[in-house]
Amino acid sequence: GDVGVGKMHKTQSCARLAHSRHVHRTLPLPLPMSEENQIEVPPSFTALYADRSGQRLRAPMAEVRQRYEACEDLATHLTEHARILAHVEVPSEDEVLQRIHTGLRSEGAGVTQDEARWVVLRLAELLGWQMPELGG
Repeated sequence: GDVGVGKMHKTQSCARLAHSRHVHRTLPLPLPMSEENQIEVPPSFTALYADRSGQRLRAPMAEVRQRYEACEDLATHLTEHARILAHVEVPSEDEVLQRIHTGLRSEGAGVTQDEARWVVLRLAELLGWQMPELGG
């Protein structure tokens, strides 16, 4: 089901991260990637940047892709933090996700309100936790 898709996506993310680090170490300047080699941005993320009709993006695709990569990496990095909170100090998985959402929505978190929501929902998916009801 959904867990397999999340694991595959996480694996691709880790491979992408390892590949990008390797490329930047070996090449003096990053080479522009062709459109076919670009990371596929899921519809759940492009929807954050779609206009009211849902047909066009309000930002260039390159920027949306860059924001997606940052948010995907953030969700991946937060998995261990969330697991520790759930086992040590926070009574429920839902509460952990609510607290992380609150933190991501604070000033200076580096993500938009919509991105904060997406990151927390993606985090729940990566952890195999129930999707939280997020306010705001």
